[in-house]
Amino acid sequence: MENVSLPIIDLAALSGAPDTRRQMLARLGQAAREVGFFYLVGHDLRQEEQREMLALAARFFALPEQEKRAVQMVHSPHFRGYNQVGAELTRARPDLREQFDIMGEETALPGAALHQPWQRLIGPNQWPTALPEMKDALLAWQARLTGITLRLLDAFTEALAQPQGVFDESIRGAPYQHMKLIHYPGQAEGGSGQGVGAHKDPGYLTLVMQDDQSGLEVEMANGWISAPPLPGALVVNIGELLELASNGYLKATLHRVKSPPPGVSRLSLAFFMAARLDATVPLLSLSPELAAEAQGPESDPTNPLFYQVGENVLKGRLRSHPDVAARHYGAAQAATRGAANPLPEPA
Repeated sequence: MENVSLPIIDLAALSGAPDTRRQMLARLGQAAREVGFFYLVGHDLRQEEQREMLALAARFFALPEQEKRAVQMVHSPHFRGYNQVGAELTRARPDLREQFDIMGEETALPGAALHQPWQRLIGPNQWPTALPEMKDALLAWQARLTGITLRLLDAFTEALAQPQGVFDESIRGAPYQHMKLIHYPGQAEGGSGQGVGAHKDPGYLTLVMQDDQSGLEVEMANGWISAPPLPGALVVNIGELLELASNGYLKATLHRVKSPPPGVSRLSLAFFMAARLDATVPLLSLSPELAAEAQGPESDPTNPLFYQVGENVLKGRLRSHPDVAARHYGAAQAATRGAANPLPEPA
């Protein structure tokens, strides 16, 4: 483990003896501050269970094309369902992956209750009729991943010397959940090799489970480094909301996925946890020592950040899925494309 490229955080140690816990909290804070990525061990997801989830993903992607297209995301104004290779864009270029997206299983709001475009993210998932076991299995797995992210958020609260429950108001009821099953086919001759283009994630935290094939890369000060699979470990990265909440003290890091070589496939499962869509990101009151190192959220005029969570999430969805945006979000898409500045910081 000493030779891996990212820091390793033991979740079990965060509930251990005081000295062990204190050391692991310090390591967690350093990893989030300096790298923005780390491997997570000591969780309760057994390797056998992880393999079963990846096998379920493989069964879905092996379905006939007509079965998958019956649950295409373009049918859903809530951005749930299947995307074929090249349907999702990163920085306006197609990603060479097929995927199946779910979020919380919810009831869509009636038209009279829709006051903001992001409220249309709320709604039911699509499920393939050929794999009836997928619904219960994926929703249960998503619930377990949510529990892990909430434990990590509590640990960040302590690592940053914040009052207990500082994030509670933004996640009370149900945090925003988003999970992807992802299949990366091998590179085609002369292809771009962009499994996923360089980007940051819009939520609080992301958990990634990989099969045995490498491909995930993280941008560091001296260039890109690989984050190869570590048996049993999840890869965790900081999202834009934690960068906003900490005024840039914590780091949302650019990352990408390179396509596997010709003839090789790669499977992964990614889970993104954000605050409630109707919440506003809390601006943490850091100690003078930490505040001195907080340089503010990174400014990118092509990717404005919003403290209103639903607006921040919808921004990413509209840009990544132009077919869904065109069918269901015409006016909102135009407004997001023209946005130049984030919302004001919370008072």
